[in-house]
Amino acid sequence: MKNNIHPLPYLLFFTLFFLACTAEKKNTYDIAILNGSTIDLETGAIALNDIFISDGRIQKVTSSETHENFEAGQTIDATGKYMLPGFWDNHVHFRGGDSLIEANKNFLKLFIANGITTVRDAGGDLTPSVMQWKKEYANEDLVGPTIFTSGPKIDGPGATWAGSLEVEKDDDIFNALDSLQKIPVDFVKLYDSRISGDMYLKTISEAENRNMITSGHMPFTVTLDETIGAGIDAIEHLYYIMKGCSSKEYEITQRLQNKEIGFWDAMPLLMESFSDSTAQNTFRTLKENNVHVVPTLHIGKTLSYLDEVDHSKDDYLIYMTPGIIETYQGRINRAKNASEKAVADRKALGTFFGKLSKSLNDAGVGLLAGSDSGAYNSFTYPGISLHEELEEMVANGISPLDALRTSAYNGSKFLKKNLDYGSITEGKVSDLVILDANPLEDISNTKTLNKVIKGNVIFDKKQLQELLDSTVAK
Repeated sequence: MKNNIHPLPYLLFFTLFFLACTAEKKNTYDIAILNGSTIDLETGAIALNDIFISDGRIQKVTSSETHENFEAGQTIDATGKYMLPGFWDNHVHFRGGDSLIEANKNFLKLFIANGITTVRDAGGDLTPSVMQWKKEYANEDLVGPTIFTSGPKIDGPGATWAGSLEVEKDDDIFNALDSLQKIPVDFVKLYDSRISGDMYLKTISEAENRNMITSGHMPFTVTLDETIGAGIDAIEHLYYIMKGCSSKEYEITQRLQNKEIGFWDAMPLLMESFSDSTAQNTFRTLKENNVHVVPTLHIGKTLSYLDEVDHSKDDYLIYMTPGIIETYQGRINRAKNASEKAVADRKALGTFFGKLSKSLNDAGVGLLAGSDSGAYNSFTYPGISLHEELEEMVANGISPLDALRTSAYNGSKFLKKNLDYGSITEGKVSDLVILDANPLEDISNTKTLNKVIKGNVIFDKKQLQELLDSTVAK
């Protein structure tokens, strides 16, 4: 019998069903960034990618040739642009007492305006304010970077820096670490102005027993090997690395213990007794124990040349309040009153530290880019000084790729946050910078910010400038 059923309605039904199913597969995101050149900080490779973001996380990274079927609340055309994880400044300070709380809070906008989406606060006296800022940021009530903080520093009796936790006996160590864990801090910062060598090493060991990350200065009354052996995770500044590269470290340490010489007296002695074979052994020990090093080259250069450079016309001086500028005066006065030999020694030390940074990097020691910006550190400005630190690294022979690694890539590894930060990878926090030019070709291109993305918030060039303008000191 002849079938009179017409196939057209069925064909139409299946076509509509297919289209409906296809439409259902369209993915929805908060932000889509299309056709950008993504720099892989691990390999240095550059690939054209589309990045899809929702809820402050990278949901998907695909080749730009894939043509994802999507809808997005905001779409960014990144053609001709370069994409990196947001920068980390791995050594900043929030400090100066209650009168400088608002000035320090303004620094947060300077960091974002410079593409710095995370900072490591290496000790200060404004911990309650820092913790409040962290809470306000989490509630989306504040523009600023993610802050990982040490809280107050640990030092000895009569510590140099206000707010420090002073340790003189074993119970003091336990009480100090208990208080830091209660805050809670993200790592422990040790300082060397008054702490004894014995208390210093015991503090590191106890912190390590508690699985707390440690970093700090090092009393010259102990050796670098002792510090590494106690379990330190990062050394702040290069004075202490230089000490461990001296063929006469033990002899000089003994003289320091006997109070025959002081810290600055030891500098030329350590530089003169630098031994390449000793240095290579030290580098190997640092690498094997996964100890990171924070060179802080830019501030070293800035402070070494205070006698020559006129900073009164610095672009960033307008963002510093009179209260912050006043804190600069101490170092300025010391530079003015220093002897010609002291000035020359300081400049020679800066040159030496540049070479030492290159040697550490060549040996595979993990470096962390940190500006040391904040009150009291004259003309080392929050935000822009991180870029100048990267430039100093490259000026001393470190490749642009390796310099870039010292920011977010190494910083997140040091703080054990690399599951969430440090690369443009699916699942990680969507803190990104989009640059107009390739920083692998010229490291100063880190400053060519086209957009900064902090979680789900996009700051374009106009908004970045508005952040800067809103920070001009009144």
